[in-house]
Amino acid sequence: MTLTGIDADEDEAATLAAATVYVCITCRRPDDPEDGPRPGLALARATAQAAQGTGVAVCQVQCLANCSRPCSAAMRCDGAWAYVFGGLEPDRDAPALIEGARLLARAQDGILPWRGRPEILKRGLIARMPPIGFEEERE
Repeated sequence: MTLTGIDADEDEAATLAAATVYVCITCRRPDDPEDGPRPGLALARATAQAAQGTGVAVCQVQCLANCSRPCSAAMRCDGAWAYVFGGLEPDRDAPALIEGARLLARAQDGILPWRGRPEILKRGLIARMPPIGFEEERE
């Protein structure tokens, strides 16, 4: 059975709705004043704006414990590996986070593909964690 254009659009929307980007709003660089505006909050706001109309959810979080590489964000999808990124720039990298979440949501194997991944998500990768229930294949 083939999907109609409408079915494909609904299927795509459902796939992307499973993608969430978490942005640390407390991130700041070492030389930023402690009581000044947080670059992490600016990144969260820019990411939410970049996500409008994409189906990707954006959540603000207090801390991702990646303080040595601010600004930080993470992404996850049900049944997929989760990823943490650092060294993000609020005025530049929000669209890359949304594109990465879209790539992850579409990945059949649950792994964010290297090919097509925005450059900042290649060089800014901090860690990836397996999905809940993951079992390593043994020989």
